Amino acid sequence: MLRRALSLLLVATLGLVLLGAGEQDPSARFGRVGHNMMCVCGCSQILLECNHVGCPDSERMIGELKDQLAGPSGAGADSLILNWFVAKYGASVLAAPIRGGFDNVAWIVPVAMFILSIFGTAILIKLWTQRRRTALVGATPVPSRANDELRARIRRETEY
Repeated sequence: MLRRALSLLLVATLGLVLLGAGEQDPSARFGRVGHNMMCVCGCSQILLECNHVGCPDSERMIGELKDQLAGPSGAGADSLILNWFVAKYGASVLAAPIRGGFDNVAWIVPVAMFILSIFGTAILIKLWTQRRRTALVGATPVPSRANDELRARIRRETEY
């Protein structure tokens, strides 16, 4: 019993260490949060990777990010810091929508539209093939006396 408990404790400890749940490194958090934001100067680059020469915004935003991480909101979740930047600069500061609330639509709608388009295309192809089959079945020639007379006339006119 003691052996199982120690094994379970070892696995749990390794899981926490390897998954980074016990992460306390401020520079790693700075990098993670900074890579979730865009520079607002218009260069369309990630905040921490903005290499726009003479960028008027990246240094100021990086300073604000450091202040937020060091301040009282820095002890909370990353989403609090991202929400502070959204409140100040607008939703365009986010590199990707935050999961939660109305922003889930940005994650769900493209996948839902892709799946619906696949099903819609499959239904359309099925309808087309059924329509083609019914057209082919309805197009079988029905022998009649007029057809026989026409064939006989064609044979007479095409003989040498």
